[in-house]
Amino acid sequence: MARRYIFSSESVTEGHPDKVCDTISDRILDACLAQDPQSRVACETLAKGNVVVVAGEITTNARFDYIDEIRSAIREIGYVYEDSLFQADTCLVMQALSRQSRDIAQGVDARAAEGKETAEQGAGDQGLMFGFAVRETPELMPAPIALSHQLGRELTHLRKSGELPWLRPDAKTQVSIEYEGYHPVRVNTVVISTQHAPDVKHKEIRETVIERVVRKVIPPALIDAQTRYLINPTGRFVIGGPEGDSGLTGRKIIVDTYGGMGRHGGGAFSGKDPSKVDRSAAYMGRYVAKNVVAAGLADRCEVQFAYAIGYPDPVSLSVDTFGTSTVAEEKIESAIKQVFNFKPAAIIKELRLLRPIYSKTTNYGHFGREDDLDALTWERTDKADALRQLAS
Repeated sequence: MARRYIFSSESVTEGHPDKVCDTISDRILDACLAQDPQSRVACETLAKGNVVVVAGEITTNARFDYIDEIRSAIREIGYVYEDSLFQADTCLVMQALSRQSRDIAQGVDARAAEGKETAEQGAGDQGLMFGFAVRETPELMPAPIALSHQLGRELTHLRKSGELPWLRPDAKTQVSIEYEGYHPVRVNTVVISTQHAPDVKHKEIRETVIERVVRKVIPPALIDAQTRYLINPTGRFVIGGPEGDSGLTGRKIIVDTYGGMGRHGGGAFSGKDPSKVDRSAAYMGRYVAKNVVAAGLADRCEVQFAYAIGYPDPVSLSVDTFGTSTVAEEKIESAIKQVFNFKPAAIIKELRLLRPIYSKTTNYGHFGREDDLDALTWERTDKADALRQLAS
Protein backbone atom coordinates (compact mmCIF):
# COMPACT_ATOMS: atom_id res chain seq x y z
CA MET A 1 0.00 0.00 0.00
CA ALA A 2 1.24 3.51 -0.84
CA ARG A 3 2.41 5.64 2.06
CA ARG A 4 -0.05 8.12 3.56
CA TYR A 5 1.19 11.63 4.33
CA ILE A 6 -0.09 15.19 4.60
CA PHE A 7 1.03 17.99 2.27
CA SER A 8 0.17 21.67 2.86
CA SER A 9 0.19 24.74 0.64
CA GLU A 10 -0.72 28.34 1.35
CA SER A 11 -1.99 31.34 -0.59
CA VAL A 12 -2.50 35.02 0.19
CA THR A 13 -4.99 37.60 -1.04
CA GLU A 14 -4.11 40.77 -2.92
CA GLY A 15 -4.24 42.78 0.30
CA HIS A 16 -1.36 40.88 1.88
CA PRO A 17 1.56 43.33 2.18
CA ASP A 18 3.84 41.31 -0.11
CA LYS A 19 1.08 41.05 -2.72
CA VAL A 20 0.41 44.78 -2.48
CA CYS A 21 4.01 45.20 -3.58
CA ASP A 22 3.76 42.58 -6.34
CA THR A 23 0.61 44.28 -7.61
CA ILE A 24 2.28 47.70 -7.77
CA SER A 25 5.35 46.30 -9.54
CA ASP A 26 3.29 44.47 -12.16
CA ARG A 27 1.04 47.51 -12.61
CA ILE A 28 4.08 49.63 -13.49
CA LEU A 29 5.37 46.91 -15.83
CA ASP A 30 2.04 46.82 -17.67
CA ALA A 31 1.94 50.61 -17.93
CA CYS A 32 5.36 50.51 -19.61
CA LEU A 33 4.51 47.67 -22.00
CA ALA A 34 1.17 49.25 -22.99
CA GLN A 35 3.05 52.14 -24.58
CA ASP A 36 6.41 50.54 -25.38
CA PRO A 37 6.51 46.73 -25.82
CA GLN A 38 10.31 46.81 -25.84
CA SER A 39 10.48 48.26 -22.32
CA ARG A 40 13.06 46.80 -19.98
CA VAL A 41 11.60 46.73 -16.49
CA ALA A 42 12.91 45.46 -13.17
CA CYS A 43 10.66 47.15 -10.64
CA GLU A 44 10.55 46.28 -6.94
CA THR A 45 8.32 47.74 -4.26
CA LEU A 46 8.56 48.06 -0.48
CA ALA A 47 5.54 49.01 1.61
CA LYS A 48 5.38 49.68 5.33
CA GLY A 49 3.06 51.82 7.43
CA ASN A 50 1.90 54.59 5.09
CA VAL A 51 5.06 54.54 2.93
CA VAL A 52 5.58 52.96 -0.50
CA VAL A 53 9.07 52.84 -2.03
CA VAL A 54 9.50 51.86 -5.69
CA ALA A 55 13.03 51.00 -6.82
CA GLY A 56 14.75 49.33 -9.74
CA GLU A 57 15.83 49.78 -13.33
CA ILE A 58 13.45 50.86 -16.09
CA THR A 59 14.36 51.71 -19.67
CA THR A 60 11.26 52.72 -21.62
CA ASN A 61 9.78 55.28 -23.99
CA ALA A 62 6.50 55.11 -22.07
CA ARG A 63 5.35 58.26 -20.30
CA PHE A 64 2.88 58.10 -17.43
CA ASP A 65 2.48 59.26 -13.85
CA TYR A 66 4.05 56.58 -11.66
CA ILE A 67 2.40 57.89 -8.52
CA ASP A 68 -1.06 57.81 -10.12
CA GLU A 69 -0.50 54.18 -11.17
CA ILE A 70 0.63 53.23 -7.68
CA ARG A 71 -2.34 54.87 -5.99
CA SER A 72 -4.74 53.34 -8.50
CA ALA A 73 -3.33 49.86 -7.82
CA ILE A 74 -3.71 50.31 -4.05
CA ARG A 75 -7.24 51.65 -4.49
CA GLU A 76 -8.30 48.65 -6.57
CA ILE A 77 -6.94 46.29 -3.91
CA GLY A 78 -9.26 47.99 -1.46
CA TYR A 79 -7.15 50.04 0.94
CA VAL A 80 -9.58 52.95 1.15
CA TYR A 81 -10.78 52.66 4.76
CA GLU A 82 -10.50 55.77 6.91
CA ASP A 83 -9.51 53.71 9.96
CA SER A 84 -6.48 52.27 8.11
CA LEU A 85 -3.04 53.89 8.26
CA PHE A 86 -2.29 52.55 4.78
CA GLN A 87 -4.60 54.25 2.27
CA ALA A 88 -4.43 54.74 -1.49
CA ASP A 89 -4.86 58.50 -1.44
CA THR A 90 -2.76 59.40 1.59
CA CYS A 91 0.27 57.09 1.52
CA LEU A 92 3.71 58.60 0.91
CA VAL A 93 5.29 57.39 -2.35
CA MET A 94 9.06 57.45 -2.93
CA GLN A 95 10.89 56.55 -6.15
CA ALA A 96 14.40 55.24 -6.71
CA LEU A 97 14.40 54.28 -10.38
CA SER A 98 17.24 54.32 -12.91
CA ARG A 99 17.87 52.93 -16.40
CA GLN A 100 19.01 49.35 -17.04
CA SER A 101 22.76 48.82 -16.80
CA ARG A 102 24.48 49.11 -20.21
CA ASP A 103 26.50 45.99 -19.36
CA ILE A 104 23.34 43.91 -18.87
CA ALA A 105 21.66 45.47 -21.91
CA GLN A 106 24.45 44.45 -24.28
CA GLY A 107 24.04 40.83 -23.23
CA VAL A 108 20.27 40.87 -23.62
CA ASP A 109 19.98 42.91 -26.81
CA ALA A 110 19.92 41.10 -30.16
CA ARG A 111 23.15 42.65 -31.37
CA ALA A 112 26.84 41.84 -31.46
CA ALA A 113 29.13 43.08 -28.70
CA GLU A 114 32.73 42.52 -27.70
CA GLY A 115 33.02 39.37 -25.63
CA LYS A 116 29.51 38.18 -26.54
CA GLU A 117 29.45 34.89 -28.48
CA THR A 118 26.37 35.60 -30.65
CA ALA A 119 24.32 38.52 -31.92
CA GLU A 120 21.11 36.86 -30.72
CA GLN A 121 19.05 38.02 -27.77
CA GLY A 122 20.53 36.44 -24.69
CA ALA A 123 19.12 35.55 -21.30
CA GLY A 124 18.76 38.53 -18.96
CA ASP A 125 20.54 36.68 -16.17
CA GLN A 126 21.94 33.32 -15.22
CA GLY A 127 19.61 31.04 -13.28
CA LEU A 128 17.58 27.87 -13.21
CA MET A 129 13.85 27.51 -13.76
CA PHE A 130 11.35 24.74 -13.11
CA GLY A 131 7.99 23.89 -14.63
CA PHE A 132 5.54 21.47 -13.07
CA ALA A 133 2.17 19.86 -13.78
CA VAL A 134 0.24 17.05 -12.12
CA ARG A 135 -3.01 15.23 -12.83
CA GLU A 136 -4.75 16.16 -9.55
CA THR A 137 -7.07 18.92 -10.68
CA PRO A 138 -8.68 19.85 -14.02
CA GLU A 139 -6.12 22.63 -14.45
CA LEU A 140 -3.28 20.11 -13.80
CA MET A 141 -2.10 21.77 -10.60
CA PRO A 142 -1.40 20.33 -7.14
CA ALA A 143 -4.65 20.24 -5.19
CA PRO A 144 -3.39 22.01 -2.00
CA ILE A 145 -2.28 25.18 -3.80
CA ALA A 146 -5.25 25.14 -6.19
CA LEU A 147 -7.74 25.01 -3.29
CA SER A 148 -5.81 27.61 -1.29
CA HIS A 149 -6.03 30.03 -4.23
CA GLN A 150 -9.75 29.34 -4.63
CA LEU A 151 -10.38 30.13 -0.97
CA GLY A 152 -8.57 33.45 -1.35
CA ARG A 153 -10.45 34.36 -4.50
CA GLU A 154 -13.77 33.64 -2.81
CA LEU A 155 -12.87 35.81 0.20
CA THR A 156 -11.99 38.64 -2.19
CA HIS A 157 -15.23 38.18 -4.14
CA LEU A 158 -17.33 38.39 -0.98
CA ARG A 159 -15.43 41.50 0.14
CA LYS A 160 -15.48 43.41 -3.14
CA SER A 161 -19.09 42.52 -3.92
CA GLY A 162 -20.13 43.97 -0.56
CA GLU A 163 -21.74 40.71 0.57
CA LEU A 164 -19.52 40.61 3.66
CA PRO A 165 -18.76 44.27 4.41
CA TRP A 166 -16.69 43.44 7.48
CA LEU A 167 -14.00 41.71 5.44
CA ARG A 168 -10.79 43.65 4.80
CA PRO A 169 -8.14 43.14 2.07
CA ASP A 170 -5.43 41.16 3.91
CA ALA A 171 -5.86 37.38 4.26
CA LYS A 172 -3.97 34.10 4.16
CA THR A 173 -5.31 30.65 3.35
CA GLN A 174 -3.81 27.19 3.79
CA VAL A 175 -5.00 23.72 2.86
CA SER A 176 -3.48 20.48 4.16
CA ILE A 177 -4.36 17.39 2.15
CA GLU A 178 -3.80 13.77 3.09
CA TYR A 179 -2.32 11.77 0.23
CA GLU A 180 -2.05 8.08 -0.46
CA GLY A 181 0.96 7.90 -2.70
CA TYR A 182 0.28 10.59 -5.29
CA HIS A 183 -3.50 10.48 -4.82
CA PRO A 184 -5.25 13.13 -2.65
CA VAL A 185 -7.83 11.39 -0.47
CA ARG A 186 -9.07 13.95 2.08
CA VAL A 187 -8.62 17.47 3.41
CA ASN A 188 -7.02 17.28 6.83
CA THR A 189 -7.00 20.98 7.81
CA VAL A 190 -8.17 24.31 6.40
CA VAL A 191 -6.61 27.48 7.84
CA ILE A 192 -7.95 30.94 7.01
CA SER A 193 -6.79 34.16 8.62
CA THR A 194 -8.69 37.15 7.29
CA GLN A 195 -8.46 40.80 8.24
CA HIS A 196 -11.77 42.20 9.45
CA ALA A 197 -13.55 45.29 10.74
CA PRO A 198 -13.07 45.92 14.48
CA ASP A 199 -16.72 45.49 15.46
CA VAL A 200 -17.38 41.98 14.12
CA LYS A 201 -17.28 39.03 16.54
CA HIS A 202 -14.98 36.05 16.09
CA LYS A 203 -17.94 33.64 16.24
CA GLU A 204 -19.57 35.34 13.24
CA ILE A 205 -16.31 35.34 11.29
CA ARG A 206 -15.73 31.63 11.92
CA GLU A 207 -19.26 30.49 11.12
CA THR A 208 -19.59 32.70 8.04
CA VAL A 209 -16.21 31.82 6.56
CA ILE A 210 -16.78 28.08 7.00
CA GLU A 211 -20.25 28.26 5.46
CA ARG A 212 -19.72 30.89 2.72
CA VAL A 213 -16.12 30.19 1.75
CA VAL A 214 -14.84 26.77 2.84
CA ARG A 215 -17.94 24.73 2.03
CA LYS A 216 -18.30 26.47 -1.33
CA VAL A 217 -14.70 25.82 -2.39
CA ILE A 218 -13.63 22.47 -0.93
CA PRO A 219 -15.20 19.47 -2.72
CA PRO A 220 -17.51 17.61 -0.29
CA ALA A 221 -15.85 14.31 -1.16
CA LEU A 222 -12.61 15.57 0.41
CA ILE A 223 -14.22 16.63 3.71
CA ASP A 224 -15.01 14.27 6.58
CA ALA A 225 -15.83 14.48 10.27
CA GLN A 226 -12.15 14.78 11.17
CA THR A 227 -11.43 17.77 8.91
CA ARG A 228 -10.28 20.71 11.04
CA TYR A 229 -11.17 24.37 10.42
CA LEU A 230 -8.84 26.95 11.95
CA ILE A 231 -10.44 30.33 11.21
CA ASN A 232 -8.61 33.42 12.52
CA PRO A 233 -6.86 31.25 15.12
CA THR A 234 -5.33 34.27 16.91
CA GLY A 235 -8.85 35.49 17.68
CA ARG A 236 -8.44 38.95 16.15
CA PHE A 237 -7.03 40.35 12.88
CA VAL A 238 -7.95 44.04 12.57
CA ILE A 239 -4.52 45.54 11.82
CA GLY A 240 -3.31 44.16 8.51
CA GLY A 241 -1.64 45.00 5.23
CA PRO A 242 1.47 47.21 5.28
CA GLU A 243 0.27 48.74 8.55
CA GLY A 244 0.69 45.41 10.30
CA ASP A 245 3.70 44.04 8.43
CA SER A 246 6.19 45.21 5.83
CA GLY A 247 5.70 44.07 2.25
CA LEU A 248 8.25 43.38 -0.48
CA THR A 249 8.03 42.39 -4.14
CA GLY A 250 9.01 38.81 -4.90
CA ARG A 251 8.64 37.33 -1.43
CA LYS A 252 5.78 34.95 -2.27
CA ILE A 253 7.47 32.80 -4.90
CA ILE A 254 6.01 29.51 -3.60
CA VAL A 255 2.50 31.00 -3.50
CA ASP A 256 3.08 32.18 -7.08
CA THR A 257 4.03 28.73 -8.37
CA TYR A 258 3.20 25.24 -7.08
CA GLY A 259 2.79 25.62 -3.34
CA GLY A 260 6.03 23.80 -2.66
CA MET A 261 5.11 20.60 -4.50
CA GLY A 262 7.14 21.52 -7.57
CA ARG A 263 10.65 22.85 -7.07
CA HIS A 264 11.58 26.51 -7.56
CA GLY A 265 14.73 28.02 -9.00
CA GLY A 266 14.60 31.03 -6.69
CA GLY A 267 13.80 33.86 -9.10
CA ALA A 268 10.72 36.01 -8.49
CA PHE A 269 8.31 37.11 -11.22
CA SER A 270 6.51 40.38 -10.50
CA GLY A 271 7.85 43.63 -11.90
CA LYS A 272 10.09 41.91 -14.47
CA ASP A 273 9.69 42.19 -18.22
CA PRO A 274 9.98 38.93 -20.22
CA SER A 275 13.64 39.44 -21.16
CA LYS A 276 14.20 38.26 -17.57
CA VAL A 277 14.18 34.47 -17.82
CA ASP A 278 13.28 34.24 -14.13
CA ARG A 279 9.79 34.99 -15.36
CA SER A 280 9.53 34.05 -19.04
CA ALA A 281 11.39 30.74 -18.79
CA ALA A 282 9.40 29.72 -15.70
CA TYR A 283 6.24 30.35 -17.74
CA MET A 284 7.73 28.24 -20.52
CA GLY A 285 8.49 25.47 -18.04
CA ARG A 286 4.85 25.36 -16.96
CA TYR A 287 3.79 25.33 -20.64
CA VAL A 288 6.02 22.34 -21.34
CA ALA A 289 5.12 20.33 -18.23
CA LYS A 290 1.39 20.94 -18.64
CA ASN A 291 1.47 19.77 -22.25
CA VAL A 292 3.38 16.62 -21.29
CA VAL A 293 0.71 15.71 -18.73
CA ALA A 294 -2.14 16.75 -21.05
CA ALA A 295 -0.66 14.48 -23.72
CA GLY A 296 -0.99 11.50 -21.36
CA LEU A 297 2.77 10.94 -21.32
CA ALA A 298 2.90 11.19 -17.50
CA ASP A 299 0.71 11.93 -14.50
CA ARG A 300 3.38 14.19 -12.98
CA CYS A 301 6.03 16.11 -14.83
CA GLU A 302 8.76 18.50 -13.79
CA VAL A 303 11.13 20.14 -16.25
CA GLN A 304 14.22 22.11 -15.35
CA PHE A 305 16.47 24.25 -17.48
CA ALA A 306 19.23 26.78 -16.79
CA TYR A 307 20.72 29.81 -18.52
CA ALA A 308 23.89 31.89 -18.62
CA ILE A 309 23.50 35.66 -18.87
CA GLY A 310 23.83 36.95 -22.42
CA TYR A 311 23.67 33.44 -23.97
CA PRO A 312 20.55 32.38 -25.91
CA ASP A 313 20.45 28.61 -25.49
CA PRO A 314 19.81 26.96 -22.12
CA VAL A 315 22.89 25.28 -20.71
CA SER A 316 20.85 22.29 -19.50
CA LEU A 317 17.44 20.64 -19.80
CA SER A 318 16.09 17.75 -17.73
CA VAL A 319 12.75 15.98 -17.25
CA ASP A 320 11.45 14.04 -14.23
CA THR A 321 8.11 12.21 -14.27
CA PHE A 322 8.48 10.62 -10.81
CA GLY A 323 7.85 7.13 -12.15
CA THR A 324 4.48 8.08 -13.68
CA SER A 325 5.44 8.20 -17.36
CA THR A 326 3.78 5.99 -19.98
CA VAL A 327 6.89 6.07 -22.21
CA ALA A 328 10.60 6.34 -21.49
CA GLU A 329 11.64 9.74 -20.12
CA GLU A 330 14.32 9.89 -22.80
CA LYS A 331 11.56 9.91 -25.43
CA ILE A 332 9.69 12.64 -23.62
CA GLU A 333 12.83 14.78 -23.38
CA SER A 334 13.57 14.25 -27.07
CA ALA A 335 10.02 15.22 -28.02
CA ILE A 336 10.22 18.35 -25.85
CA LYS A 337 13.41 19.45 -27.59
CA GLN A 338 11.75 19.01 -31.00
CA VAL A 339 8.51 20.82 -30.14
CA PHE A 340 9.73 23.71 -27.98
CA ASN A 341 12.38 26.38 -28.49
CA PHE A 342 13.92 27.62 -25.24
CA LYS A 343 15.79 30.66 -26.54
CA PRO A 344 14.51 33.81 -24.78
CA ALA A 345 13.40 35.49 -28.01
CA ALA A 346 11.54 32.34 -29.07
CA ILE A 347 9.81 32.04 -25.68
CA ILE A 348 8.69 35.67 -25.86
CA LYS A 349 7.30 35.14 -29.36
CA GLU A 350 5.64 31.77 -28.65
CA LEU A 351 3.91 32.96 -25.48
CA ARG A 352 3.28 36.52 -26.76
CA LEU A 353 4.85 38.07 -23.71
CA LEU A 354 5.44 41.65 -24.91
CA ARG A 355 1.93 42.68 -23.88
CA PRO A 356 0.49 44.33 -20.75
CA ILE A 357 -0.83 41.05 -19.34
CA TYR A 358 1.06 40.83 -16.08
CA SER A 359 -1.43 42.41 -13.69
CA LYS A 360 -3.62 39.39 -14.47
CA THR A 361 -0.94 37.07 -13.12
CA THR A 362 -0.08 38.78 -9.84
CA ASN A 363 -2.66 37.29 -7.48
CA TYR A 364 -3.85 33.72 -6.82
CA GLY A 365 -1.04 32.04 -8.71
CA HIS A 366 0.71 32.54 -12.02
CA PHE A 367 -0.15 28.96 -12.96
CA GLY A 368 -3.37 26.96 -13.11
CA ARG A 369 -5.47 29.90 -14.29
CA GLU A 370 -7.57 29.02 -17.33
CA ASP A 371 -9.95 32.00 -17.23
CA ASP A 372 -8.07 33.94 -19.95
CA LEU A 373 -5.95 31.73 -22.20
CA ASP A 374 -5.39 34.59 -24.63
CA ALA A 375 -3.39 36.36 -21.93
CA LEU A 376 -2.11 33.39 -19.91
CA THR A 377 -0.77 31.57 -22.96
CA TRP A 378 1.44 29.20 -20.96
CA GLU A 379 -1.73 27.46 -19.70
CA ARG A 380 -2.67 26.25 -23.19
CA THR A 381 -2.32 22.56 -24.05
CA ASP A 382 -2.01 23.07 -27.81
CA LYS A 383 1.29 21.15 -28.05
CA ALA A 384 -0.04 17.94 -26.47
CA ASP A 385 -0.80 16.20 -29.77
CA ALA A 386 2.64 16.95 -31.20
CA LEU A 387 4.37 15.66 -28.07
CA ARG A 388 2.23 12.51 -28.04
CA GLN A 389 3.04 11.69 -31.67
CA LEU A 390 6.78 12.25 -31.28
CA ALA A 391 7.06 10.29 -28.02
CA SER A 392 4.92 7.33 -29.09
